[in-house]
Amino acid sequence: MTNYILIVAAIILLCLFLNKISAKLGIPVLLAFILLGMLFGTDGLLKISFDNYQIAEQICTVSLIFIMFYGGFGTNWKQARPVAGKAVLLSTLGVLLTAAATGIFCWGVLRFDFWESMLIGAVLSSTDAASVFSILRSKRLNLKDNTASMLEMESGSNDPCSYMLAVIILAVMKGGFTGESLVKLVLLQVIFGVLIGVLTAVFGAWVLSRMKNAGDGVDTIFVFSMALLSYAGAAILGGNGYLAAYLAGLIMGNRPLHNKKSLVHFFDGLTGLMQMLIFFLLGLLAFPSALPGIIPVAFAIALFLTFVARPLSVFAILTPFRCSARQQLLVSWSGLRGAASIVFAILATVDPAYTKNDLFHIVIFIVLFSISIQGSLLGFMARRLDMIDDNSNVMKTFSDYSEEVPVEFVKIMIKKDHPWAGHRIKDVTSLPDLLLVLILRGEERIVPNGDTVIMEGDKIVLSALSPEENLGLYLSEIEIDRESPWIGLPLSRVKLPEDSLVLVLMREDRVKIPNGNTVIRENDILVISQV
Repeated sequence: MTNYILIVAAIILLCLFLNKISAKLGIPVLLAFILLGMLFGTDGLLKISFDNYQIAEQICTVSLIFIMFYGGFGTNWKQARPVAGKAVLLSTLGVLLTAAATGIFCWGVLRFDFWESMLIGAVLSSTDAASVFSILRSKRLNLKDNTASMLEMESGSNDPCSYMLAVIILAVMKGGFTGESLVKLVLLQVIFGVLIGVLTAVFGAWVLSRMKNAGDGVDTIFVFSMALLSYAGAAILGGNGYLAAYLAGLIMGNRPLHNKKSLVHFFDGLTGLMQMLIFFLLGLLAFPSALPGIIPVAFAIALFLTFVARPLSVFAILTPFRCSARQQLLVSWSGLRGAASIVFAILATVDPAYTKNDLFHIVIFIVLFSISIQGSLLGFMARRLDMIDDNSNVMKTFSDYSEEVPVEFVKIMIKKDHPWAGHRIKDVTSLPDLLLVLILRGEERIVPNGDTVIMEGDKIVLSALSPEENLGLYLSEIEIDRESPWIGLPLSRVKLPEDSLVLVLMREDRVKIPNGNTVIRENDILVISQV
């Protein structure tokens, strides 16, 4: 057992190391993870034997739940709303068109069985949210015409449609599937997927609004459970669990939740780990020796998907919206295939439906091609098409982004002799351009108004505008040792260098704002500002 734990730790550390290396080389990190899995696998250096598709499918399904949930949770709806209609069409009609075009190519040109061709098209029809998010964030690629938000919403929401297509085609391939069954399956998938996703999100947001003072990560554990609940609740009822997870994440992530930023950071780290797990596991499951046999077919599908099927669906959907040709070309190029396609390929592999071709390795090759070529050149294509927006920040498209507001806060302790003690806020004469925004009274947090009385022992928080320009202030520390001539002197009698001021006095575990009567003691630390 200890050896397995050591191997897992070593793999995670290697993945993190590759993350840094790939960023410097401009190579998508997910490509490094899958290649590392191949290196460790049966055909690799360490010869780790792993060919259990059932276990891999279960692990990848759970991992994909969190990737889908975070795809919604991290999307800023305010930024995405202007392009939501286009994104939804791309994630539904676009998936259908891409799947159909790819399937017809496999059937008509490559001479695959018809339903097997349609299955390949369905599995490859969605774009990968993890890859798109990773590249946009790591390269800080903000795109013109709100294209980044469109890509994020499309890639985050199109996996459920691809999954539903794959499930329908697999059912048809096994036989006994009627038109009535098809309608019932689609309705159940959509209705229960949407219903459970919305209900989970509403319930989760309601509970979180009453957990403002919860500590020890309770809110994080709760949101974690909501992601699982949304998927499981929909799946049990015959709904689309991935759709439910995405909608639950989208709705919860755009509610004014307490501690939202830390929640996003948690899921960012969690989904990063899930991506490592999925791609390494899939690399481990793959046999590199099997790739040469499928390269001609897989390469032909990859080229058709990249240069025909994806652009065809994008231009068919976005042209009526009068989107520029440059934007449509970039959206076409950004259709990266990734984790979801391979997970759905595993689903097809473990399903009783018979397939003649090595679907799993065909999809592995296409994903490698997509991530390595399209992913690596995404920034280059954006620049060549003049789609880079240097006047905005791509992080605005994520729900954890906060505008830098030019406001700073200070906290003041109201002691017994403080001139504000016992007075209403509207009767207090304070410095201009200051606002009292919060009173901390024991465990109570009070948002004040003009009639609120300031009491002895209160801690009050004031806000003021922060300076827009660099003021050229430099901070330094002076530690008062036993030889210092300042010991026992009030600050008013201490001769400081010209243009200097003692800002803070740190004494043991306390920090205080000094005045001229503050007496300096041994071991005090003075924080001094100088111009």
